[in-house]
Amino acid sequence: MISRRFFTLASMGAATGALLSGCVSGGSSVVRGAGGEAAPPRPVPDAGWDQWVAGYRSRAQSRGISPGTLDAAFRGAGFLPDVIDRDRNQAEFKRSLEDYLSIAASDERVSLGRSSYATYRNVLSQIESRYGVEGHVVTAFWGLESFYGTRRGNIPVISALSTLAYEGRRAEFMEGQLTGALRILQAGDITPARMTGSWAGAMGHTQFIPTSYLEYAVDFTGDGRRDIWSDDPTDALASTANYVARAGWQHGLPWGMEVRLPAGFNAGLLGRGKGRSAAEWSGMGVTAANGGRLAAGSIIAPTGTGGPAFLLTQNFNVILRYNNAESYAIGVGHLSDRILGAGPVRAAFGPDATGLTKADRQEVQRLLTQKGFDTGGTDGVLGPKSRAAIEAFQASRGLPVTGEASVDLLAALRR
Repeated sequence: MISRRFFTLASMGAATGALLSGCVSGGSSVVRGAGGEAAPPRPVPDAGWDQWVAGYRSRAQSRGISPGTLDAAFRGAGFLPDVIDRDRNQAEFKRSLEDYLSIAASDERVSLGRSSYATYRNVLSQIESRYGVEGHVVTAFWGLESFYGTRRGNIPVISALSTLAYEGRRAEFMEGQLTGALRILQAGDITPARMTGSWAGAMGHTQFIPTSYLEYAVDFTGDGRRDIWSDDPTDALASTANYVARAGWQHGLPWGMEVRLPAGFNAGLLGRGKGRSAAEWSGMGVTAANGGRLAAGSIIAPTGTGGPAFLLTQNFNVILRYNNAESYAIGVGHLSDRILGAGPVRAAFGPDATGLTKADRQEVQRLLTQKGFDTGGTDGVLGPKSRAAIEAFQASRGLPVTGEASVDLLAALRR
């Protein structure tokens, strides 16, 4: 099974500014926020793109795409330089797991997740009965990929994929996705005008790329179309359940759980792939943080044995097949637990590399806002808006302008 995602974005970005971004595969984690989406980019004339499309048409027809489908798909399509800019300028910074979870399981995302789960409870129960993937788990994927359908992407997919295929950095892959998108149109599942998605061609409520759609999308509503774009998320949720089920999901098995490690625990036992039975872990003094039963699996402690530790089961590996990023998989699992009513991670993450705890970072944001430097919130996640506020404060006080939070900055803000 190929991964549904095909490139790595910033390990957390759009939710707070735009993610957990929903493009796709293999790597990063994008968590989307709930705000409205910017207007889609307009195509611009480009003779090179026109020439590339003319050459591609013959290749597409040799692969079974009809002239009529090609005419309809490219009528109104065009070259999108903004897509190339986004592809070349993906953020490379990596958020800490603490920041990632602050966004992936923010109060807003948890609250909307619980209400969305309740609203679609009957549909999700039917999906669970057919595919064996619990409804709250499917809802968590939905929440991370498109903030429960509020950020599905509004960029024309044919324009985006043809632009990226023409640009050439990943020409073969992108041309394959473009051909896949044309097969979807030819099957009648969607019209060219409604086939919209992310700038890299990920589509719908749970952000499928075209080839994954062709392999895993299902018509759960029975209307004859596999419509993952509709305001009704039913087909998209069922398609995600089908994907996860075929990746090997075990019904009734938790994704994992937060655990407490005993004093003096041997850190050499930590790591994915170092699995042991529940009885073995229990015999070593490991306990479930919520007081429940342990499961078989491996244990990781992303920030060391003094911070949160997680026991991961085989279902965690299945989540990784959807997006091969450890933070993303923990985010899906943790959000799914929160949707069912569980609380935040119990163990403290401790200070970051600058010596600040999450509470310290929240205080930085509160004090900046009080002084007239808007951080856009006080979640303790220092994203672009917080860094801009820090820079403005530093400049106003004649301090070195770094945009970075620190113990010294916090002291200056307190004065």
